[in-house]
Amino acid sequence: MSTDLRPTTTDSEHWSPNGSRRLRGPRLRAPAFKRRPKRWIALLAVLVVVIPTLDSYGQALTGPGNDALSIRSVEWLRSHHFRWAVNDVENFWYTHHQPKKGGAVSSALKAQIAGGRPVVPHSPAAAVGALTPPAPLTPLVADPLAGEGQWRPLGRLVKGVPAMYATYLRPDAVHTSLVTAVAWIDPKLVKVVQYAGAVEPGGTGWAHQLPIDPSVRPQLLAAFNSGFKMEDAEGGYYDSGRYARPLRTGAATFWIDANGTPHIGQWGRDVNMSPNVVMARQNLDLIVDGGQAAAGVQNNDPARWGYTVGNAVLVWRSGLGVTANGALVYVGGPGLSAYGLAQMLVRAGAVRAMELDINSDWVDFFTYAPGPVGAPPGDLTVNKLLVDMRPSTSNYLSASSRDGVILFSRY
Repeated sequence: MSTDLRPTTTDSEHWSPNGSRRLRGPRLRAPAFKRRPKRWIALLAVLVVVIPTLDSYGQALTGPGNDALSIRSVEWLRSHHFRWAVNDVENFWYTHHQPKKGGAVSSALKAQIAGGRPVVPHSPAAAVGALTPPAPLTPLVADPLAGEGQWRPLGRLVKGVPAMYATYLRPDAVHTSLVTAVAWIDPKLVKVVQYAGAVEPGGTGWAHQLPIDPSVRPQLLAAFNSGFKMEDAEGGYYDSGRYARPLRTGAATFWIDANGTPHIGQWGRDVNMSPNVVMARQNLDLIVDGGQAAAGVQNNDPARWGYTVGNAVLVWRSGLGVTANGALVYVGGPGLSAYGLAQMLVRAGAVRAMELDINSDWVDFFTYAPGPVGAPPGDLTVNKLLVDMRPSTSNYLSASSRDGVILFSRY
C-alpha cells in the first residue's frame, strides 16, 4: 500500500505533475487601464472634444450683451458649424407658421394707429431749414383703419417742431391683422451716430460703443437696429479710420458724413472712401434703387438678400431708405417678404434703401423722453415704434451685442 508523502496543498501553493512544488501567491488582475486601453483612449478623445466645446458654449452664454439665453444658444450654433441645422429649422418653422390671412388688428395696435397728435404743417424757416413734413400714404387695404397712413409727430420736438414722424400701414390686402410701422426722420434736426455692439462688430475702442452714455442721453431722440451679423452681411464696417471688415464694392451701404448726416447708396457708385465718410456699414445689396424695388427682389434671390430665412417667407423685417430730399425712412414690421419690405420703403418715398436685420429678436425702434418727475438724472421713458416689437427697451441703454443706429437732437 503506497502512501502519498506530498504535503497538503495550501492556498498559496500547488504541486506540479512531476511532484515538484511550485509556489503561487494571490492571483492579481491587470489594471483596468492596461486591460482596456482602447476604451481609455476613446474617453480621452471625447473629453478633448467636449471640454473645449462646453467652455466655448459657456463663454457664449455669459459673454457681453443683454441677449436672452435662447438667442445666445442659436447664435453659438450658427458660428460652430451648425448654421445649416439652424437655417433648416428656421425655414421649416416659418414656412409652417406663416401669418394667417384676414383677421382684425389688435386693440393695442388700433390705439397706436389712431392715437397721437395730427401733423401740423410748419415753416421750415422756423426750424433752421427743417424739411417739409411728408405727405400721407395711401393705405393698401380697402377699409383703412382710423389714422392708417396718416403721419403724426414721433418723439420729442427739436427747436419747437417735430424732428420725426410715424405712420402705420397694413402691408397688403391679404394679411389684414398685421401692421407695418414707418418712421420719417429729418436730418436737418437730427444727428445720426452708429454705435458698435459688443459682438457686432466686436472689439473695443470704437469711436462710439454701446451702451449710450448717460452724459449724452438728454439729446437722445431714438435708436433702431442695424444690419445682419457681419459674417452674414456680405460687406464691411468702418468707423473713424478703423475697419472691422473691408468695404465691398457694390454693397448696399449706410454711411454718415462729418456733419452727422446719413446717406444710403451703393459703395463704389454713389460713394467712395473720402475724408467726409466718417462711418460706413454695409448689408447685402440695395433693396430699392432709383425709386423702385431693385431688380431681382421679387425673385427672392437669397444670394443678394440673405440666406437666414427664405426671402419669400413672411417674417419680421426692417429696412432703411433715403428720400429724394434727404430724409431718412425706417420701415419695420411682421409678415414682410424681401419684396414686400422693398415695396413699403418705396411707398414711404425711398429712392434708395437697404434691408437691415430680420426676425422678431432683432427688429426694434425706440423713442426716448425724459423720465418721470423726480427720477434720477439720465432716466428715460422708452416707447416702441410698434407695440408688438419683441426686443427689450433696455437695448442700447445697456451693453448690447449688436450695433445700432442712434439719433440725437442737433440743438
